[in-house]
Amino acid sequence: MKKFTEAKNLFESLEADADKFYNKANSAAGTRVRKGMQDLKNLAQAIRLEVQEMKNKEAAKAAKK
Repeated sequence: MKKFTEAKNLFESLEADADKFYNKANSAAGTRVRKGMQDLKNLAQAIRLEVQEMKNKEAAKAAKK
């Protein structure tokens, strides 16, 4: 759950830069948004792998019974 909270906080932290980019045409803010979204993508992939690993462990336990 720690990674999910981290992803949520990262997304929320991008809001100010997204506002600057979309409403004030600040290109540097756009660069920060792109970097943040790439970081979010990588974090989301890590979360997906973690969830799949947990599901596989549960399935293995159930198969042993």
